[in-house]
Amino acid sequence: MIITNPKIHQPILELVGAEADKLGIDCYVVGGWVRDLLLHRESKDIDIVVVKPQQSSNSAIFKSSNLEIFKSSNNTTDAPRWGILLAEAVAKRLGKGAHLSVFKTYGTAQVKKGDTELEFVGARKESYRHDSRNPIVEDGTLEEDQNRRDFTINAMAICLNHDRYGELLDPFNGIYDLEDCIIQTPLDPDITFSDDPLRMMRAIRFATQLGFNLTGECFDAIVRNRERIRIITRERIADELNKIMLSRRPSDGWLLLDKTGLLPIIFPELAALKGVETVNGRAHKDIFYHTLKVLDNVAEAQQQYENLKISKFEDSPDQSLNHQIIKSSNTLWLRWAALLHDIGKPRSKKYEPKVGWTFYNHNYLGAKMVPKIFKALKLPQNEKMDYVVKMVDLHMRPINLIEETVTDSAVRRLLFEAGDDIGDLMLLCNADITSRNEDKVKRYHDNYELVMRKMVELEERDRIRNFQPPVMGDEIMQMFHLEPCALVGELKSAVKDAILDGLIPNDHDAAVTYIRQLAKDKGLE
Repeated sequence: MIITNPKIHQPILELVGAEADKLGIDCYVVGGWVRDLLLHRESKDIDIVVVKPQQSSNSAIFKSSNLEIFKSSNNTTDAPRWGILLAEAVAKRLGKGAHLSVFKTYGTAQVKKGDTELEFVGARKESYRHDSRNPIVEDGTLEEDQNRRDFTINAMAICLNHDRYGELLDPFNGIYDLEDCIIQTPLDPDITFSDDPLRMMRAIRFATQLGFNLTGECFDAIVRNRERIRIITRERIADELNKIMLSRRPSDGWLLLDKTGLLPIIFPELAALKGVETVNGRAHKDIFYHTLKVLDNVAEAQQQYENLKISKFEDSPDQSLNHQIIKSSNTLWLRWAALLHDIGKPRSKKYEPKVGWTFYNHNYLGAKMVPKIFKALKLPQNEKMDYVVKMVDLHMRPINLIEETVTDSAVRRLLFEAGDDIGDLMLLCNADITSRNEDKVKRYHDNYELVMRKMVELEERDRIRNFQPPVMGDEIMQMFHLEPCALVGELKSAVKDAILDGLIPNDHDAAVTYIRQLAKDKGLE
């Protein structure tokens, strides 16, 4: 089959093929780029596999090139680094602006120019030890290279040499699996997953990203080999989880992780959310499925609105403020906050005969759990984690406002504590409304809009978000000839509370007047 998609004829690929022809070697674009080409998806990273010439080591190409003959620690045979040779030729031909990186240990090379990235490697075959996912690599044929690929849809290759340009080599009928929307392995899935257990995570990730299904054989093999995931580093697992989280409907991935038995191994805290307990005929909702619904709600909102505009605010005099309140800029980490927002519920769950099931302070307990979870999953231990902690800790505040009387003071305090993340917090709050009671949902949404309107109004008037008290500690010490002491902090805190409670405006003169009155009451004046 010859691929006619115009993208296969882009100049840089034709250049690669021309340089391969000059060197007398065969080269193919393989893997994800081919898959995405056939799915009409964007893909910038291009993997090129180079097959060594059939000539002997006395051939003209060997004599004319400066190609290094190597024997690396993980190879059993000497072999020329054909991928590196072609990468060098391509980089030279691309000229100014092309950047070549050579990784001699692995026999690979990378060429970057602009937004395009080419990865070059010689065709290889692999074998595995039971205690490691790192293969023993040997020089191989194209067929052997395709055999080692993880899934049929990633094992397709397109020839770039002039006389066969665009020819699709698809030994495992991956093109039909694309049409059928299925994920399966080229060879025995038990061997594939046992050799490299990360492929189990990749199978679920591709199924989630592409909206495909695992074949029964593939699914069952993951179940049988799930314990092998323990040899995979947490960093590699976290990378796959983040890709699942950024998918259109991330719940699909988490459900597959649960059904295959991987979830309790890699993320026991999330697995602990599963199940419903009943006492005296009263049951709580399944927190696991509720959590996944909230996660999908957040993902849908992020995908549906570029700036998350809400037309009802378009008549406001301050459009930029509306957008800041409604807009979510932390796509991945807000989704993690959604996944973890109720993570503290199993530890706080309690049945009280008069009120039923309660989860008091689950937001506080959940926020305390986040750093430990991030550390275990090898997720960032920086401001991204702090952001998730903040979202989990505050996620009940907007809901409490919705359920109670919406006072100016409560809204000011929420604006102050959430700061620039108020939009993300409100998006999470809205996504958390998953009740099947239509009247309750309507009441929540109506009150949610009321809170949003009040936020816009108060922020426009009082400039509360991220504000600092208009009178700082140094000025207070000068006013009353004080040394640094607890009283200075008390006065500064009192000003902040007075502003948030609406007793005084967020203004320097009003703050000074208020402080002098407090100081007089304390006998300082």
